[in-house]
Amino acid sequence: MVALKGGETVLVRMRLMRVGARNNPRYRIVVADAKAPRNGKFIEILGHYNPTREPEELNINRERALYWLSVGAQPQRRSLGFCAS
Repeated sequence: MVALKGGETVLVRMRLMRVGARNNPRYRIVVADAKAPRNGKFIEILGHYNPTREPEELNINRERALYWLSVGAQPQRRSLGFCAS
């Protein structure tokens, strides 16, 4: 649970948001409300992930990711692996 500016608390997750063309997936690593759809509203973009490049391209703002984890954001299994590496 994370408190936002309006004083309300919401369950926040770090997850992947799919962007890119058909058969060419790219992902944004975002912080979003747990009830929002996969490609819906988000709070902040933390980075980008391109699995089709060789080697895989990963750009993440570690400082912001650690901040969101410290205030209680729940990472998805895949985005947790990015934060660990």
